[in-house]
Amino acid sequence: MNMIFEKKLAIPMEVKEMYPLTGEMSKLVQTRDAEMKAILSGKSDKLMLIIGPCSADNEESVIDYILRLREVQEKVSDKIMIIPRIYTNKPRTTGDGYKGMLHQPDPNEKPDMFKGIIAIRELHMRALRETGFSCADEMLYPENTKYLDDLLGYVAIGARSVEDQQHRLTASGLEMPVGMKNPTSGDLSVMMNSITAAQHQHTFIYRGWEAHSQGNPYAHAILRGYVNKHGQAMPNYHYEDLIHLCALYEGKGLSNPAAIIDANHSNSGKNPFEQVRIVKEVLSNCRYSNDIKKMVKGFMVESYIEDGAQKVGEGVYGKSITDACLGWEKTERLILDMADML
Repeated sequence: MNMIFEKKLAIPMEVKEMYPLTGEMSKLVQTRDAEMKAILSGKSDKLMLIIGPCSADNEESVIDYILRLREVQEKVSDKIMIIPRIYTNKPRTTGDGYKGMLHQPDPNEKPDMFKGIIAIRELHMRALRETGFSCADEMLYPENTKYLDDLLGYVAIGARSVEDQQHRLTASGLEMPVGMKNPTSGDLSVMMNSITAAQHQHTFIYRGWEAHSQGNPYAHAILRGYVNKHGQAMPNYHYEDLIHLCALYEGKGLSNPAAIIDANHSNSGKNPFEQVRIVKEVLSNCRYSNDIKKMVKGFMVESYIEDGAQKVGEGVYGKSITDACLGWEKTERLILDMADML
């Protein structure tokens, strides 16, 4: 085997014992979990807003950003539930580049997986402790989810992972809501099959154990656009796309039919400034169709303190080192405008 096994890492139980949650923190997670499930089931008419940096690259600037979200949340709490993005693993199209805090707690240093495991748990704990927010993360590596599963509010399965069996079966055993993105090809049947798998019970191997999952009735769709055969970004958030998804849900008979609209990625052509227009268009479409209004439960927005993106090492505080993001002033305006439209 052409691999070097350098060191055995601490298992999730050991890391949780080293960095345990307090009773108050666990209660916060449970309270927010219940609120998200009420939104996804239609018991609450609030919208979810999953928002934050493309990747969490710096603890201080991420916490600074989330503290700003906390202030805005108080102004819109009757209409919008904010779930900050703390994305600690970064999928790379070619495998090259910064892979996230789990790999490199310091983007300027070499990878250190143990330090990364500790860094991502501490960051999620700090957000919960200092802001009261349980946050969202992407399940890039299913076997690593146990390091954070007592902390997370929301889990997303990415466009490149949604067809993978281990991701689907692991999602079926999670207690928090899980969003399944459509694949980069745009084939919605792949996403719908993934949601179906996640909502069902399974027996499978997980971290060396025979695991039995009970199914996750809050697994749902995330529309993120797609790439056509010519490599061009194509959106799937328009009125006709949403009506089509409504019909797919109706034919599947799934629990809690719901969709989150990812306003960036291929929906925006990775132009973060288009996210404002996209969110407002979808909200307007909710007024025209009660079916769309019932299905659309929120949005995913990539946002940080500064507009745009930078290269690793440039050192601009609060500016993404992966995909470009919407800056804070535009973000705050968007959230307030959303509340006005609801």
